[in-house]
Amino acid sequence: MSDFPQERPCQSRSVLSELLRQMPQLRSHLYFKSSLTALSHAMEDRVLAGTDRPLLIASFQQEKFYRQEAHRYRRLGEISDQVYVLAAPDTEFSDRAQEYELVPFEQTDALTSEWHLIAIGAQSSACLICREKFVPPSDIPVLPEIDASRRFEGIWTFDRQVTIAAAHILLDRIKGYRPDLAAKIAQAKQEYLVAVPTIPHDHSASADAFVQRLVTYLQARQYKLLKAYRSIEEKEERERLVNTITGAIRRSLNSADILQVAGQEIGKATGVSRCLIYQYRKDERAVTIAHEYVANPRIASLVGKSWNLADNPIFKAVVATHESTSLAEVSITKTWQRTLTKLGITDWSIVPVLHQDRLLGAIELHQHNPSPLPWSDDTINLVEAIATQIGSTLIQAESYTNLEYLNQQLEALDRTRANLVAITGHELRTPLSTIQVCLESLATEPDMSPELRQVMLNTALGDAERMRKLVQDFLTLSQLESGRIQWHPEPLSLEECIDLALSGLNTRRYNRDLPKIVVNIPADLPFVRADGEWLVEVLTKLLDNACKFTTGKDRIGIEAARLDSMLEVTIADTGRGIAPELLQMVFERFYQAEGSLRRTAGGTGLGLAICRQIVNGWGGEIWAESAGKDCGSRFHFTVPSI
Repeated sequence: MSDFPQERPCQSRSVLSELLRQMPQLRSHLYFKSSLTALSHAMEDRVLAGTDRPLLIASFQQEKFYRQEAHRYRRLGEISDQVYVLAAPDTEFSDRAQEYELVPFEQTDALTSEWHLIAIGAQSSACLICREKFVPPSDIPVLPEIDASRRFEGIWTFDRQVTIAAAHILLDRIKGYRPDLAAKIAQAKQEYLVAVPTIPHDHSASADAFVQRLVTYLQARQYKLLKAYRSIEEKEERERLVNTITGAIRRSLNSADILQVAGQEIGKATGVSRCLIYQYRKDERAVTIAHEYVANPRIASLVGKSWNLADNPIFKAVVATHESTSLAEVSITKTWQRTLTKLGITDWSIVPVLHQDRLLGAIELHQHNPSPLPWSDDTINLVEAIATQIGSTLIQAESYTNLEYLNQQLEALDRTRANLVAITGHELRTPLSTIQVCLESLATEPDMSPELRQVMLNTALGDAERMRKLVQDFLTLSQLESGRIQWHPEPLSLEECIDLALSGLNTRRYNRDLPKIVVNIPADLPFVRADGEWLVEVLTKLLDNACKFTTGKDRIGIEAARLDSMLEVTIADTGRGIAPELLQMVFERFYQAEGSLRRTAGGTGLGLAICRQIVNGWGGEIWAESAGKDCGSRFHFTVPSI
């Protein structure tokens, strides 16, 4: 038998009431469900993004609410073994441990009308303790599927003392329902609820101030949504509109999908002739229309067309005021009147898509009726409410895209670091070992023959030169990528630059026969305008690359041709060739056709990356072509001509 008491917890006791009794200085506030949802997700996301192993307690009123978030708690359960989820069971919710502890409570428990979330880590804490506040039916919209207007009263804070007090109450409640967890709960109390670590002042204070502003913003917007919901209380089509757009937002963070659904549904619900919805960037003079609703197929579609914003007096008023504006509220010129006539628009209204006073886009409503109906407050309020949701979602999508881009950059940086370690380790260690062996042999073998001595010296000098080139390539690429290069463009003869590159090539040691190099340059080519030193560097590296992947039986050709204001230079070979799927990768840093430690051809995989940086520096392009393995390759680059 367990030493712990088996009695059930007090079913009538409210956690919020108990917390206010223990800490009478606290004052409860009114929250909407949408605000609490945003706060809960923010607290959960903070745990998911952190490195802490926190104590997390979540109390759902009903199992059906928990089911909507079960996937998030599976992820949270992977982070910490101190995760507890409470709910009144409907079907399968029962006492069991999976990734976290499930704690069912009775339907008569006061918890069925409350909403709690507690997160306590080593350096952070937050709690949300709320109780649903029932209001008279006449005071809320009669929309059973739209529950964003449900109201709760309670406490939300980062204060650690308050959070610990709330955690004690809930852990005791859990222990009453799940006495088998007594040892685990005791461990949680000892680890999280005893010592109060010193947290830097600005760590919690700044976050608290930020989220307080977020809550205030959400609350203000929620009142606006309530006003819009009242206006569509008995209109089934508008209920479907809100549900459809909300569903699209929940299904995807792809802004194009959200805007497409929103445009179609707003157009249908408002009964306009045409609805346009688009994103906007500051000072943009025109946008290309991608999302449109038209009520009548006889109305010309604007999809794919450039939509002038700079000369649109309605849009200019929206930019200036960040408020919805219609045709009747602006002055129009005769030119603009002719534009309206040409488009067949008899009335026009634009609703801004905003987020924290930042203009993200616009929703345009057009009427083509000869006698247009005045824009009703209900219609504009509805569209403004949807625009608010769209604005928040566009910011989320933008943040998600930025996060994905940063993750890709970090992954690329990690791959670069790994390649750098592998390649430099190989390319430095091998010649150093050779040089060491040669020098040791020369130092310890005084009777070495002059011929063998010369071989040792030549080998050491060759590997020293190889190391020098490696270091030089690293420095060159670093300077080019950082933008520290000072370009000195001047008129140059392409033929002379090719001759210099060939002269340098002949001084290199390849320890094998080089392929035949044929230069086919028209005599009437104009001069190019480039930095001579860097142009010769590009030619040299492309020729060196061609020599590495050819044999003495192959052939290398150099050609040039006019291309508008540029000259196109081509260096072609009949060597190994490149697989078509790898043509875009050959100019990446450290790319090598035979893997990161290429031994047959040598090199670091920096040569073509350097060529790309140089060519881009003078405004040209560089690319490669090949039919595949053993089919040769062609490298092209352009350089400005005079």
